[in-house]
Amino acid sequence: MFDIGFLELALISIVALLVIGPERLPETIRTIMLWLGRIRRTFANIKNELEQEIGADEIRRQLHNETIMKDIKEAKESISGALKETDQSINDFRHSLNESIDSAEPSLQPNNTETVAPPAISDTSTDSTKDSANNDEPKRSTS
Repeated sequence: MFDIGFLELALISIVALLVIGPERLPETIRTIMLWLGRIRRTFANIKNELEQEIGADEIRRQLHNETIMKDIKEAKESISGALKETDQSINDFRHSLNESIDSAEPSLQPNNTETVAPPAISDTSTDSTKDSANNDEPKRSTS
């Protein structure tokens, strides 16, 4: 608080000892310390009352919330920027892939333009397979 060094403190002590005297010096120091304590408590109370009246806690909380919202907004912008870069990379990759497929397609297509139908799937099951399916059922004996 006060920038008092050791030499200044020693000088004040010697002057106080000479002026007040050794008999009353301890009582005087005790009284000064009591008054300093009361003044500190009074200033602390005044400070707390002023903070409560102006809503310093509320202002601090609001500033803290604004800081958090700013950080969230910056994070959102960086993520959206990264997503745009990724989307652009994917589009570039698709474009290059389509170009490579288009350049390779003429060599993959047959020379004749006739279409060949796939072979028809026919039911080639025979009576023996139908009988074996019926044989799986338990036979009932009639007695």
